Formats: sequence, C-alpha cells, structure tokens
Amino acid sequence: MKITNSKSIFAEANKYIPGGVNSPVRAFKAVGGEPLFIERAEGSRLYDIDGNTFIDMINSWGPMILGHANKMVEASVTTALKNSPSFGAPTEVEVQMAELIVNMVPSVEKVRMVNSGTEATMSAIRLARGFTKKDKIIKFEGCYHGHGDSFLIAAGSGAVTMGSPDSPGVTRGTANDTLIAGFNDLNSVEVLFQHNPREIAAVIVEPVAGNMGCVSPDPGFLEGLKELCHANEALLIFDEVMTGFRLAPGGAQELFSVTPDLTTLGKIIGGGFPVGAYGGRKEIMDTISPTGPVYQAGTLSGNPIAMSAGYAQLKYLKEHPEIYQELDDTTADICSGIQKNLEKLNLDFKINRVGSMFTLFFNNEEVRNFTDAKNSDMEAFGRYFNLMLERGVYLAPSQYEALFISTAIDKSDVDHIIDSNFKSLSKMYN
Repeated sequence: MKITNSKSIFAEANKYIPGGVNSPVRAFKAVGGEPLFIERAEGSRLYDIDGNTFIDMINSWGPMILGHANKMVEASVTTALKNSPSFGAPTEVEVQMAELIVNMVPSVEKVRMVNSGTEATMSAIRLARGFTKKDKIIKFEGCYHGHGDSFLIAAGSGAVTMGSPDSPGVTRGTANDTLIAGFNDLNSVEVLFQHNPREIAAVIVEPVAGNMGCVSPDPGFLEGLKELCHANEALLIFDEVMTGFRLAPGGAQELFSVTPDLTTLGKIIGGGFPVGAYGGRKEIMDTISPTGPVYQAGTLSGNPIAMSAGYAQLKYLKEHPEIYQELDDTTADICSGIQKNLEKLNLDFKINRVGSMFTLFFNNEEVRNFTDAKNSDMEAFGRYFNLMLERGVYLAPSQYEALFISTAIDKSDVDHIIDSNFKSLSKMYN
C-alpha cells in the first residue's frame, strides 16, 4: 500500500486546518498512522490519491446505502443542478421529500428539513423544551447526537450528579441541564426523573447506538423509556440519524415497534449531501416558527440538490423493501464468517449486529453499554485496523464506531473481507 501523496497532503493540511482534518475521527489518531486522502469512489470501492483501492465498510458513515456514485442518484443531482444549486426559497421537491418521510416513518406527522444531523438534534431539543416548558434533558453515556452544547456532557460520579462540561466552551449552565443515564439501564433513567420532578423536557436516545460501536437495545428498554417519558410528561426523542431508513423503511422505530414523540434524521435522506431533518406529532411540530413561537431557520434548509439526491434514494428504498433483507443477509454472512474465524483462532471477541450495522469489539465480554465498550482493547483494534487496511478493507478508524454495509458489496467482497479478517487476526495472535 502506497501512501506517498496522502502523507504530503496531510502535512500541508496541518498548516491550514486544525489537525489537518475537518472532523476529528478522520485524523486516524485512535488507530495510529495518518489518514488516506480519497480521490473517488464507485460501488463498493474507495480509491485514494496514492493509487490504492479499498472495499468500503463505512459508506460515508451510513448514507451510501446503495453504494457510491449510484447512477440514479447522480442523474437526479445533474438535473437539479441545471436549475441552480440554491434558491433560498421553497421548491416542490422539498414537499415531495416531506410527504415521503411522513409516509415512511411511524412517528412523523410533520417534518422540518435542516442541514445536518447535529442541527436536527439541536433543533429537536429546543422544540422539546419549548413545547413542554421544561429545561432539562436526559441523554445516555456513549450516545452521540452531534456537537451541540447540550450533548457534549459527561456524567459525574453518580447517576444523579450534575453534569460537567466535557468540552471547553460548554458552559456549566448548559451542563447542569443535561442529565446522563446508562444505555440499557432503565433504573438510571427512573432515578433521574425522581430527582428532577417536573423539570425534564425530553429523553434523547439512539435506538440502536452507533457511536460506542453498534449496541442494540435490550428487550423492553425502548418500551420502558416511552413509558417513563409519558408518565413524567416528557418527550421521547429517537435520534435516527444513523438508523433512519437503514434498518427498515421506517427506521429503528419500525423495527422495534416503538413510536417516539420526535425523530431526528439525516445521512440517507441526503444521498451523500449534507442534510438533516426532525419530525414528530403535528401538535408538537406546529410549535415551530412560523406557526409557533419556537424559532429555527436556515438559508440552505431544503436545498434543492440535497433534496433531489435524497428523494431519489429514499423513493427507491420505499419501492424496493426487499433491499433490507438483502442488506441483512450480506451483513449476516460477513459476521458469520468473522465469527468462524474467531473460533478457529480461539478468540472470544464479540460481534454486535443490527441489520446492516455491526461492530467487532476487541472485548471478551458482552457489550451492552458504553462502560462495556470502553473495556475493549483499543491498541489491538488499532493494529487490526491497519492490517485490514493493508489488505484493502477500509474500516472506521475507531473501535467506537459502527460499520455500514451497502448493497454494492457482493459475494466476492464478502469473501475478501472474511479472508482479510482471518489473515489479520492470525498475524496478531499466532
């Protein structure tokens, strides 16, 4: 594997961009080495500027569910681009996208388009506070909802301890309004409600965690959250930026048959372009300006290029629900092959999978929450990442990230992934 050009460009990037990257995980700090600079992608393949080719198992962190450079999506973008990339005014495709989302996602009666997942979650929290007239929120340790101030909070020494800022620049006042619970721990949520009566506006959760690695909800966990929220007159918010339209046509809420009050969306609805959305019950959504007092706006919200790309992809997924079984089968084959490799090598590492999301944890114990995930062998993961990269498989450069499979990954790709996994683990442990 050659890295000549990437190395020189990364050195140049460090002169002008903090850390040389525009999103921290791209710096490869968690796995050692330096990032590769990508030149193009097609189908299941990434091509870097050094001439290397990789099977992509990140797929732009989820949105490229149909693979890279999909012709249908590209055609929709080309047509829209001819009319101008932005108007700052309403377009018909925004309405078509909204109607499609409302028809597909169980919780959504009305939806507002924004420009990123972070913007969607920030807006949903503001809306929840405005609707309930309460200030505090509950989030879960290890769940990531973007870089909004309310979400960059670490727990104190106990479940009811006030939060403290986890990132410089986050005020203590903001931290005090964010309470931390344990994922898959309903008791920790109940305790927070007990200690903060009539103060909690919402509970926000990734219904399937993707930012501590892939961690599924225990049976009854999501149902229990809904019961606790409604018993305490708080809203339940599902952050489906990752899981929306990936795990099922209606997202994780369809898969697990639990309907939240609000839902945040992103990734797939942009077809690879920057986009986000939040939606929910009509009575809640009508609290947003201009129909209500909760203000939120954006010049590029509902951008016609992003809407055209996302609408083409989303419409295709709705019309071809069999794709979800195909994705599930492909991901199951990969995970089954990796599991057999682990058994051959007498390794007891854990694989968590939900649909076309999965993580191989370098951990001998089950991973049900962030505490479990943090017990993984990070150094071993870093070695594994680089060995897989040498064999042409591009993984997320962090143990704390899920992998996302696309329909472009075929049988030969699956075989190569499994073979590369065996050779990489063999080199590490034999």
